Amino acid sequence: MLPPLVVDLDGTLIHTDLLYHSLFSFFKQQPSDFFLPFFWLSKGKSQLKTELARRIGIDVSVLPYDLEVIALIEAERAKNRQIILATASHKIYADQIAGHLKIFDRVLATEEHRNLSSHAKRDCLIKEFGKGGFDYAGNSNADIMVWAASRKAYIVNPEKGVEKHAAKKGNVECVIKNYSKPFGLWLKALRPHQWLKNLLIFVPLLAAHELINIAVLLNGFLAFVFFALCASSVYLLNDILDLEDDRHHTVKRHRPFAAGTLPIKAGITAIPLLLLSSFVGSLMFMPWRFSLVLGIYYLLTLAYSFILKRVSAADIISLSLLYTIRILAGVYACSLVPTFWMLAFSMFIFLSLALVKRYSELREARLDGNNEKTKGRGYYPADLEMISSLGAASGYLSVMVLALYIQDQSTVAMYRHPQIIWAACPILLFWITRLWLLTNRGEIHEDPVIFAVTDKVSLVWGLIFGIIFWLAI
Repeated sequence: MLPPLVVDLDGTLIHTDLLYHSLFSFFKQQPSDFFLPFFWLSKGKSQLKTELARRIGIDVSVLPYDLEVIALIEAERAKNRQIILATASHKIYADQIAGHLKIFDRVLATEEHRNLSSHAKRDCLIKEFGKGGFDYAGNSNADIMVWAASRKAYIVNPEKGVEKHAAKKGNVECVIKNYSKPFGLWLKALRPHQWLKNLLIFVPLLAAHELINIAVLLNGFLAFVFFALCASSVYLLNDILDLEDDRHHTVKRHRPFAAGTLPIKAGITAIPLLLLSSFVGSLMFMPWRFSLVLGIYYLLTLAYSFILKRVSAADIISLSLLYTIRILAGVYACSLVPTFWMLAFSMFIFLSLALVKRYSELREARLDGNNEKTKGRGYYPADLEMISSLGAASGYLSVMVLALYIQDQSTVAMYRHPQIIWAACPILLFWITRLWLLTNRGEIHEDPVIFAVTDKVSLVWGLIFGIIFWLAI
């Protein structure tokens, strides 16, 4: 009779780590208790896992399971072999997973006074089955000593150096590797396409007719880079905080952290590195006002990630402010002066774009037959009509601001032919109307700013818009 096959959970059966998953879910759900997990950790890792498991629920049906490992388990079960789930994750989660998959005969896991990891797992398995009385499937450095006590070792997506150390024992039965190349995954996680939004930094340069000033352009480029680094650190943080919500989303579940193709630990390391690079660079090379605006941007994104994104209306206003802050960053990076017209115009146009983003998400939810409150948001699909009305009205208000700008005395002084700018108003009206028609038809699925800089029609009309201002100069 074959000995039991013991299977690890985190990084082996599932492409994620439930400790980090539950920890960041706790931070997201209870930000006011941020320091509480550190108090629990001071009492031991098992205490931390127990307290988190009692407070944070995880939907085990959407976890990123390794299908090759499940296929291996089912093949071994067909041989009438006993299958054991042995994990350092808490027993509450382990029992839920075993109940969902229905492929395990027993569950051994961390409990309040025992962290079932490394030597503790090895000793437990030796006590249960005897040395060499079981086969073991794992992935990490903590599993090396367990493999040393097992009959055969099954290595699944090993951490760096693990396969080499495990091979020294001479009992490796098979190695399962199904992860993607890390460069492409990091490129996807950092979302460089979203950096296009940072082109808003150059808008003040255009408005001030400083686009041919090399020194000002260099400052604008540096501001773009520092904002990109800061924004990417935020994207990584959001992806880790939103693991549960993203796994319920038809598109976002393919993001690297939600899909488990990038380990959460790697994200936790990358976030402060990106953030530190951004702020150190800005403090060294940029005016202090730019660094201040960058700090406000980061604090607002944190507030949005932890609180505001779940509050209806506040989330949309926050998104519009995050766009406007980029324009202010361009102003201060290039030592310019923010104008009333620029801020008023950006407030209304970006509020409209933020409403486009939220409308698109809600429309997808309603098409999926979901009439409940959107997961992780403060809206219901029934709010679609109101959001559409507010968005179109806000967009048209930006056109009115542009019209009033033409009549301002400072505008007349800046342009040789300011009356030509009137031709820009119908162009902007056309673009906003078309944007909302496409949104209503479900043809806009990405960030509206990204859509604006990648859509051919928008680019053509944007070029004409720019030519009009050039002729006015």
